[in-house]
Amino acid sequence: MDNTKCLFCEIQKNEEKRVIAENQLAYAIRDGFAVTDGHTLLIPKRHVVDWFGLSEEEILGINSLLTDHKNELQKIDASITGFNIGMNCGETAGQTIFHCHVHLIPRRKGDVENPRGGVRHIIPGKGFYDDGKK
Repeated sequence: MDNTKCLFCEIQKNEEKRVIAENQLAYAIRDGFAVTDGHTLLIPKRHVVDWFGLSEEEILGINSLLTDHKNELQKIDASITGFNIGMNCGETAGQTIFHCHVHLIPRRKGDVENPRGGVRHIIPGKGFYDDGKK
């Protein structure tokens, strides 16, 4: 797998200043195109295309950073009351950088008019559904 032109492989080699935390298997950076303040990416150090190629150890390494950063963000910003966690696996799913990365997106009350449905909004018209609750 050619990783010579991979943005996330380059960051860990040549832009260490962007790395805000790391462990043996993964590292964290703030997203360069953040959708909310504190938007963080958790990235395996090994070049692997998507989540489905990760080892169990890498999943645990990413999860450790994910939990640490969720807690850290909530300590420094009391306005954060929720999170979206997600990844794009494959071009059809919107992946543009083919090195696995997990998005931790802090959410704040009122950041969108109606957050109900959350990640379901990736398909237009599918976010809102009627489950009998109002």
